[in-house]
Amino acid sequence: MQIIEINTHLLYHELEQPFQSSFSTFKARFHCLVEIICDNGIVGWGECLGSADINAAVVKSMSSLNIGHNPLNIEPIWQSVYNQYRDQGQRGPIHTALSGIDIALWDIAGKYFDAPIYQLMGGAYRMEIPAYATGGFRQEGCDHQQSCIEEMVARVEEGFKAVKIKIGFGVKNDIETIKALRQALGGDIEIMIDANHGYDTIDAIKIGCAVEQFNIEWFEEPVIPEALDAYQMIRARQPLPIAAGETWHGRYAIQTALEKNSVDILQPDVCGVGGLSEARKIITLCEVNHVRLVPHVWGTAVALAAGLHFHAIIPPMPICHNEYSPKLEFDRTYNPFRQSIVTKPIEHKNGVVPVPNGPGLGIEINKSMLKEFLPK
Repeated sequence: MQIIEINTHLLYHELEQPFQSSFSTFKARFHCLVEIICDNGIVGWGECLGSADINAAVVKSMSSLNIGHNPLNIEPIWQSVYNQYRDQGQRGPIHTALSGIDIALWDIAGKYFDAPIYQLMGGAYRMEIPAYATGGFRQEGCDHQQSCIEEMVARVEEGFKAVKIKIGFGVKNDIETIKALRQALGGDIEIMIDANHGYDTIDAIKIGCAVEQFNIEWFEEPVIPEALDAYQMIRARQPLPIAAGETWHGRYAIQTALEKNSVDILQPDVCGVGGLSEARKIITLCEVNHVRLVPHVWGTAVALAAGLHFHAIIPPMPICHNEYSPKLEFDRTYNPFRQSIVTKPIEHKNGVVPVPNGPGLGIEINKSMLKEFLPK
């Protein structure tokens, strides 16, 4: 079996209602899928986190290093491709593009051996993953507090027991929004807050100290990801667990962050960290550093399926009678192609999402739908 073709598929949809994180305005949903075709007809699918057009260009440049190789040689392919590109950057698009390729190779392996990816990677600790609803962005032209509360109340009514909202819109405004949200949801719903590195150290500490009373599960990306010393300082000077890691691509970047004691909760994304191969190595880093691992997920059903397989193989840390399960990030923002590109959507039931158990990723791409969302 040999790889004969690698394609990228760009999916684009312009939003009628743009939404904002602390620093960015989302005017469209724009994602990059990777398709790898083998000479025996087996096709694997992957996805890249981040800028879709940049990822597509990097995947294209990497393709010649993969054509003609046995797709089951996943680790040798990963190491060979990364070694050729490491001088151009040990993080960023090199890792995100390689993530899409790596996930597609694992999908091929699963289809070849007629087994789900989680089985090939050592077996599942769990086949159902409790999910939290990600949303609470600031809708452009709307009052953030009001829209955030309305959205999250609706998510709880859907069955979610945990939600994550976006902050980073001013210390006073954020504190009031968090307070109002806790009052609206009551005390039994878990709330996480994500600043998307929208604060400096001083304001991040103010926020953490002010909202502790509202029983916040974690404070995500309080400051820019490069500022590891600031993360360490924030952990020491405010009470909330600190979470980050979606942009610390690869084992070397993550090990540096862990050595700095930067976080309580690590959040690698399989579509950005270097794929499932690299994500599996991150499990060991978290074990030896005794850091909780709760992966980040953002993208289409391909990313969601890959994330579910990763969640399935994360061991309980520690193993005990009351074992902790990492929660799945379940994006609830508007994305018309998230589920429509697969023949069977991946959905939750009362805030719980099953791990696909078919061969490979366990999903089937509806290729006709890919054409519906081509960039204009």
